[in-house]
Amino acid sequence: MLQQPTLERLRALKLTGMAEALEQQLAQPQTHDLAFEERLALLIEREHLHRDNRRLTRLLGAAKLRMNACVEDIDYRHPRGLHRAQMAALAGCDWIRRGQNLCLTGPTGCGKTWLACALGNQACRQGLSVRYLRLPRLLEQLRIAHGDGSWSRLLGQLARTDLVIFDDWGLHKLNAAQRNDLMELIEDRHGRRATLIASQLPVDTWHELIGEATLADAILDRLLHNAHRLALSGESMRRSAATTP
Repeated sequence: MLQQPTLERLRALKLTGMAEALEQQLAQPQTHDLAFEERLALLIEREHLHRDNRRLTRLLGAAKLRMNACVEDIDYRHPRGLHRAQMAALAGCDWIRRGQNLCLTGPTGCGKTWLACALGNQACRQGLSVRYLRLPRLLEQLRIAHGDGSWSRLLGQLARTDLVIFDDWGLHKLNAAQRNDLMELIEDRHGRRATLIASQLPVDTWHELIGEATLADAILDRLLHNAHRLALSGESMRRSAATTP
């Protein structure tokens, strides 16, 4: 019988999906009535699905999303200024492919982080690389990276990522070193890769938060030019959930 050597060769060639599909066909006599072309098509489709699933697992692992969220589960009932048409357009991920930015602002508890992770999840499902980062923690990582020689490598990794999510933007005013690091980050990505900013503070306060007018102007010009904006409002969803009987 040639079945076992064939299965071993498929696995040696890393055609795991085809090997699993062939094993199933061999165990189901009814598939033997199919034409050769039909059985081959089923094997190829299974391999394609297997690779898609493996790629998605890898992308989600690298993204390190803070929440397990997806766009299909977005709650539009809570009054926070969220519109289905706008979210449907963002979920298409064309803005990411064009290297555009998204500014997601609103008060604490309105679901900014959840929505950012849902869009990150959607990007991964479309084969795009994503990285979720809290800005305060990233700035600390960059400070350490200056000392251990990994600064350039870290910036290079972020520069190649299709979508970087900066959460908790604006929790603290930036110092000179942080402003310079942020400028390098944004400059590397400007016009090439997409950036999502999630912040409690409205956009018009960001200039003062960054400090030093020249660098603030340069950073915000690159971030906000041609950027999509999604300003949420309303009461905290956490508070509403806690008071619901």
